[in-house]
Amino acid sequence: MAEQFAPKAEVLDADEIRRATTRIAHEVLERNKGADGLVLVGIHTRGVPLARRIATSIRDVEGIEPPVGSVDIAFYRDDIGTKPRAPTGPTEIPVGIDGATVVVVDDVLYTGRSVRAAMDAICDFGRPTAIQLAVLVDRGHRELPIRADYVGKNLPTARDEVVKVRVLEVDGADGVDIGTRPHAPGSAPDREAATP
Repeated sequence: MAEQFAPKAEVLDADEIRRATTRIAHEVLERNKGADGLVLVGIHTRGVPLARRIATSIRDVEGIEPPVGSVDIAFYRDDIGTKPRAPTGPTEIPVGIDGATVVVVDDVLYTGRSVRAAMDAICDFGRPTAIQLAVLVDRGHRELPIRADYVGKNLPTARDEVVKVRVLEVDGADGVDIGTRPHAPGSAPDREAATP
């Protein structure tokens, strides 16, 4: 069943997303003094195409495209058993990550629980030297002590608002909208109200 979503405003358009991912790529290169030893890992679903875009921008600047993997966090979440969560895609780490700098890429940073789950999943594949975090949108409301290293846009939100990221590879168009999700009377909003 499709999620109901009532958009209020578009906060990033396709050009702004392109500029944000390009800027993130430059910041990753600057912080890590180049692309050597970098591995990008996107969180399914929309973090994966964003990771690929960042890797392509790194290649355009540095001449080296870092490997890109994907991680499905469905079975690493701390709410497993309380909500049904189906796998969203395969976990694929294309290279060994021992000693690598892994940049986890996600579309929206909210409570931090998805990122914590992604780090747990990644550490099952090896022991990276460092794990860094790149997100297109940081909407605040952290429940865990997690902070993004690279942010496309800081977007203060209310807890009952929803941030919906659209990417061409998944949704047919690029954009970020903020809006609301209608709730049944007496029900509480979903704590991970972000991109479905």
